[in-house]
Amino acid sequence: MQCATHPTVETELACSRCEKAICPRCMIQTPVGARCRECANVRKIPTYNMGTDTFLRAAAGAIGAGAVLGTAWWIFIPLEGFFFGAIMGLAVGYGVGELVSLATNRRAGPPLQAIAVAGVGLAFVIRTGLLLASDAWVLETLRFDLTGLVALGVAAFVAAGRLR
Repeated sequence: MQCATHPTVETELACSRCEKAICPRCMIQTPVGARCRECANVRKIPTYNMGTDTFLRAAAGAIGAGAVLGTAWWIFIPLEGFFFGAIMGLAVGYGVGELVSLATNRRAGPPLQAIAVAGVGLAFVIRTGLLLASDAWVLETLRFDLTGLVALGVAAFVAAGRLR
């Protein structure tokens, strides 16, 4: 018997539903036996199946969370030490990741992780911009902003992990 999809391949396999001849390359293993692609009805997991509207909602959530959390990060800057910077990174990362997750109805995946990390980057840019606008001496401090960079790394890691 010849495979229905690949006529040059000889096979002894058949779909357990429609009895169409299939080769090992065409076969999809299901709990009820080997099936052809049509009968197996292979679909993406709904958590990772996204359209344009999902990406737009994710971007809106990331921009909103980044703006609000970046401003909050700037407000709490007088408390910032190395430890508080790491805590602030956890808070910003979790906040952005959670808001992107809520905006997309708990979807996940690499594209949403990238959007959330961009939202964290926006929060960092807003924090840095507000620092520059508020004090002239901050420009010298920003050159050695190790605490802010550590917080940025922690926040990006947490935001991406929230959407894994």
